[in-house]
Amino acid sequence: MTSEGVPSGLVQDLEAQHLIILGHCATTPDDSIGPGTLLMIGPDEPHFWRHFTQSPEYSDGQPDALDRWSQRTLATLAQTRDATAIFPFGGAPYHPFYSWALRTGRFWASPIGFLVHDTRGLFASFRGALLISEDLTAHAPSQSPCQTCHAPCKTTCPVGAFADGYDVPACKAHLSSPKGTPCMSHGCQARATCPVGQGLRQPAQAAFHMTAFR
Repeated sequence: MTSEGVPSGLVQDLEAQHLIILGHCATTPDDSIGPGTLLMIGPDEPHFWRHFTQSPEYSDGQPDALDRWSQRTLATLAQTRDATAIFPFGGAPYHPFYSWALRTGRFWASPIGFLVHDTRGLFASFRGALLISEDLTAHAPSQSPCQTCHAPCKTTCPVGAFADGYDVPACKAHLSSPKGTPCMSHGCQARATCPVGQGLRQPAQAAFHMTAFR
């Protein structure tokens, strides 16, 4: 077991796939998934991207390569470790990953509304969650990094898509224009200005996600 009570074999299995636990929280009856602890699983940057690009899903030319890799990998791992894999994609039922993340004590709502993580900043993402039966020690209360930040994420977007909420049509129109090339090549500029997690982000990975978003 780790210091928080996560089975060490599960952690090792995740590490082998360059995945990490970004936080955890106890389930509640309102979650309607049964009792236990939810482990929020994300990529272990900057190593994950190279690992994923060597997978059959990345090179088979079929849609949703990363989602299919995540489903295969986490479902197999869950079966091995007596856990249940839950995903933020694939259709109903739609699970409240945003709310679960906030309950971990390691994520907060950023000034632009996206989740910000204590060590991954605005580029944290979920490949899924694992529901395990163990009761884990709660994460010690901590402070959002946004409380001491001047919020460059709020003002960096070249089309002001975050000036009042999130103007998705303006964002996508910009990405589809020649002026959107920097965002498409290197990722969302608003997210990239987050000082937390600098140096963990791969441009090729950002471009992959931006293409999928557009």
